[in-house]
Parts: sequence; structure tokens; C-alpha cells
Amino acid sequence: MDLIEELRWRGMFHDMMPGTDEHLRQNAPITGYIGFDPTAPSLHIGNLATIMLLVHLQRAGHRPLALVGGATGMIGDPSGKSAERNLLDEEALRRNQAGIRAQLEKFLVFDDSPTGARVVNNYDWFKEFGFLQFLREVGKHLTVNYMMAKDSVKRRISGNEESGAEGLSYTEFSYQLLQGYDFYHLYKELGTTLQMGASDQWGNITTGTELIRRMSGGEGKAYALTGQLITKADGTKYGKSETGTVWLDGSMTSPYQFYQFFLNAADADVPRLIRVFTLLPQAEIEALEAEHAQAPHLRTLQKALAKDVTIRVHGEAAYEAALAASQVLFGGGDLATLDEATLLDVFAGVPRVEVSRDTLSEQNVIGLLSEATNSVIFPSKGEAKKMIQQGGVSLNRSKATLEQQATEVPLLLNQYIVAQKGKKNYYLIKVV
Repeated sequence: MDLIEELRWRGMFHDMMPGTDEHLRQNAPITGYIGFDPTAPSLHIGNLATIMLLVHLQRAGHRPLALVGGATGMIGDPSGKSAERNLLDEEALRRNQAGIRAQLEKFLVFDDSPTGARVVNNYDWFKEFGFLQFLREVGKHLTVNYMMAKDSVKRRISGNEESGAEGLSYTEFSYQLLQGYDFYHLYKELGTTLQMGASDQWGNITTGTELIRRMSGGEGKAYALTGQLITKADGTKYGKSETGTVWLDGSMTSPYQFYQFFLNAADADVPRLIRVFTLLPQAEIEALEAEHAQAPHLRTLQKALAKDVTIRVHGEAAYEAALAASQVLFGGGDLATLDEATLLDVFAGVPRVEVSRDTLSEQNVIGLLSEATNSVIFPSKGEAKKMIQQGGVSLNRSKATLEQQATEVPLLLNQYIVAQKGKKNYYLIKVV
């Protein structure tokens, strides 16, 4: 299966310039690239769909380049935005670029073969490029009319206060010219003939193909291919959880939170997500879909998706830890196996209360669950006693008893108690 066929059945294909398919078939291996914005220290789930375009390009026998926009990241791309972005300094951008490179290495094969991936940074060719020299050598090739005809520009210029648009600065207006020159530079220096990206990048990419044609005296030929923007079934943007953006960096979005994000994907969304974010073959995905349809409550598709992507991004050990942690709330996991960060992740949404060690030594569990915890768990000793008698209270997974002293409860990590009231009500007690 060639690249275009692969992208089509996975629902990742959006558009391409005429002749792109033939170019890919007849000139393998070609070199294609995608640009990544280094304005954050990590890529996120939205970027992952774009990364997968490069993965499929390499698997189809071509050479992928990842361009980290050290120069263009100082300006900002207006595509898909309604406001000017905050600009970062060079040191912050360099730090972000290092993190992005490390993440890309988890997906692409970097070696010296004809299809080996490579990371390039446009700051390397822009840092010595003077403003007047750029206008003279590059700017003269594109008219203002051509640049203003791009949808990303028109939306910002024609925006009004009601739409939330704030107009467009000359800085961001020039972005497409800089990105277009990136394509020309890579075409000239590395023989790059294809640029890919999400569908909202079509205008910037085709500016590059046009610039190559004009700066090569009409003889240069390059191509554009865009993938679908990943949205939920309701049309909203995919890639954010209740707590914000889902990052690929484990220090910004923990492996447990990352796993949970995919595990909680809606049934309406998961058939597309498993095609886009995994490399599972068509027959296997269709078999999983059939199994899922027989018992949707088992979440077969979500589990397969969450496992595959978590292992790819964070590794097998992180997946196993996330899986064990995810079972805790359903009674199947051992709380004592969780590290502090994972424990706090698992119980991130439950009420928390602190108790001093002196108070703990003075209380039985009835007092601990009522007065000592400021009536957060039970409003009174009587209600705590009644539910303990009924067997409805557990402390760190063990049933509480009326005779039990608070100090007899083994502390998790020497400072935590997970109290469970009934089947679904959890509380986290921190002993300080």
C-alpha cells in the first residue's frame, strides 16, 4: 500500500497538489518535511497526528525531515488563530527545540540511510539573513495581493471584535513568506520536494511551492500534501482534557493522565483515533471494532488505542504503571504499588484533607473519619460509626472496624490514607 492509499483508509488525507501521487510513486525515495512550532517545551496530541504523517512517509520508503522553527517560532503563524501570540526569546526556543527533537526520535528512525530521518532548524539559515537582503532576494517574488488571498490572512484582516479576531501585524503577515523560503532552502540544499502539514497549513505550504517555482525561473517543481485536522465527533478540536492540553512530555502530562485521556475517548471518536494514532493494520483494527461492537462497555477499542499510544510515547514500563493505576479506582489495583505522583494523579479529583500525626495518634477510625478531618468525610461520629458497622468504609482498601485505632492503618508512602465511603466516594487523607 502506498502513502496516499494508507492515509486515505486511515482517514488522515485531506488534499494534495496535482501530480503529488505520481511524484511519490515514481521518484522514491523523495524527501518530505513538516514544520513544528517550538513555542512550548513539548509537542502535544494535536501535533501527534502530524508526526504520524512523517511516520507513514518513512514507512512508505521516503525520507522525512522535521523542521523545528527556531526562526519562525520567534514570529508566530497566524493560521487557525485569532490573536497575536506572545514571542519567546532565543534561549527558551533552543530549550524547547531540544525537547521536541527527543520526542520525534520516539517515532522516526534516525540513521544515515536514504530514508533516515533528520531534524533541521530554520534559525540556522535565517540567523545571518539580513532584512534588506531577504526583501531583495525573496520578497520581490510574491505580490501582496497573492499573500493577502490566503485564507489565514483574510480571516484575520476581515475579523471584527464580535468574531474575536484582533487584526494581523506585519510580523505575522510575513510568516508565510518565511515558511515559503524554508521550503525553497530545503529544496535547494537537500532536494526536498514535498511539504506536509495539517489542512490549515495549505496556504503556507503552497506559498512555498510557488516561491520555489518563481525563484527557480519557472523550472522548480515541488508538491504539497495536507492531512485532516483531528476533531471530535461534535466538531470540536481534539487534544485537550478537562485539565488542559495533553502533552507528550511526561512531566507536563503524566503517563497515567495520558493513558486515561485515550481510555476515556468517546465511542463515536475512537474508530478514527485508532486509525490516526496507531500503526495497527486495517484487518486488526476492523477485528477490534467488531469485538467492541459486541460489548461496548468493555471499551476494547479504547484499551487498544490507549495501550499502543502510551507505549509509543512513554514506554512499556510507563504503560504498565498507568494500567495498574487505572485499575485502582475499580478495586483491582494495589495502592501500595503506586508512587506519590501516580497516587496523586489517580485521586486528583477527590476531596483532600490533612491531619497531623499527633491528631492521628489520638483518634480511632471513627474520629479520624469525622471530627479529625473537619467533617469532610462524615459530618458526625454517629454517621461514621453507622456506615463502618454496615461494612461500607475502607481505608487503603481494607475494611474499617469500630475497634480500630487510626495509627493501625498502614500509611501509603508513610503519609497517605485513601478512604472509601460506599462504592464510589473517595477521599485522600494526608498525614503531616
